[in-house]
Amino acid sequence: MALDAGADAPSKEVMDQEYPSTLESVDAAEGEILKAAGHAGFGEDDLHQIGMAVRECMVNAVVHGNRYNRNKRVRVKVLSGPQELTVSITDQGEGFELHEVPDPLHDNNLLRHSGRGLFLMSAFMDKVDVRKAKPQGTEVVLVKKIAPRE
Repeated sequence: MALDAGADAPSKEVMDQEYPSTLESVDAAEGEILKAAGHAGFGEDDLHQIGMAVRECMVNAVVHGNRYNRNKRVRVKVLSGPQELTVSITDQGEGFELHEVPDPLHDNNLLRHSGRGLFLMSAFMDKVDVRKAKPQGTEVVLVKKIAPRE
């Protein structure tokens, strides 16, 4: 089986945008990211999953990270490569420790909302990394692999 000549091609940045901390920004960012994902070759099911993960992440950044503070922005970067799409969403909030987020599947937390967004992002994406951003805030990196074409 021959390798696709483009498989070793480097990822290219297809988006680097800052959004205000509003719920309208959630829709705008989701639309732009889905457009980039469509151009990258993702099918309908994958696009739906990417959209759900991005929506959850953007809502977390606006609501929990930046707390709707109009002076704070959410930065969205998208890298597109031959094998995967990488979405980085960074807020300017206080940040949080991932190990402190309650497990949404634990019996005591089933009716709580906390942790559910991260759980959904992990379910829909191939990789999710959460880290503190410098000088402040939280960066969430979502990665979705592109299924090989037959």
